[in-house]
Amino acid sequence: MTKIITITGATDGIGLETAKMLASQNHTLLLHGRNAEKLADAAETVSSIPGAGDIRTYRADLPDLGEVASLAGAIMADFSAIDVLINNAGVFKTSEPLTADGYDVRFVVNAIAPYVLTRSLLAHFNAGGRVINLSSAAQAPVNIEDFLAKRPFSDSTAYAQSKLALTMWSHELARKTGPKGPAIIAVNPASFLGSKMVRQAYGQAGHDLRIGADILMRAALSDEFTGASGRYYDNDRKAFAPPHPDALDAEKNKLLIETLERFVA
Repeated sequence: MTKIITITGATDGIGLETAKMLASQNHTLLLHGRNAEKLADAAETVSSIPGAGDIRTYRADLPDLGEVASLAGAIMADFSAIDVLINNAGVFKTSEPLTADGYDVRFVVNAIAPYVLTRSLLAHFNAGGRVINLSSAAQAPVNIEDFLAKRPFSDSTAYAQSKLALTMWSHELARKTGPKGPAIIAVNPASFLGSKMVRQAYGQAGHDLRIGADILMRAALSDEFTGASGRYYDNDRKAFAPPHPDALDAEKNKLLIETLERFVA
């Protein structure tokens, strides 16, 4: 059965590879990007794949949470319900490390924007819906106070903390919504894949992007991820695995969600 699937950051890297794989199965794909020209190119590429179904595009700049809310509104206006949200968009290194309000852009794009998008769409999922959050093997304890105080982070610190924050809220939001909500699953797609992010971070070409795209497609659709809400899948191990210990700490997860809610408000 075909699904309605939203993919953020779908104009290149793992996001685009995932869209290409899904397109061959005739799914309706809602592609997000921040650059209109790249988004149009991605849509053309994906639409040309044999078997491709309906392809829609949505432009939004994720550091701006107002645009994230508008993105959710546009999706809900176009579709009465969706099946899958893949929160793939992410930032490691950028020439503009701060948002317009002075907050670290990595934390906003990698952790807060997907939270806002997911929360906005929670009631809009079909039965059996899934949210797949692109986590990472690089995770570090979250210093939310430094983020709120607008203290500077290095690229690697901001990235690792934001990915743990994403994993933490995935676990907590899955617990809070329970069986009434979509399954919420954090996935490390594999280390050192050949994305722009890896080239920026490590100066190497990286492994085949299709490794990451394949696990995202499986997480979105396959029976092996049924009943996996709140869990963490580590594609380096090819198995579900314990996340960073902080992601299993109920008090830390609750505090993070409360802080995100205040920040968004």
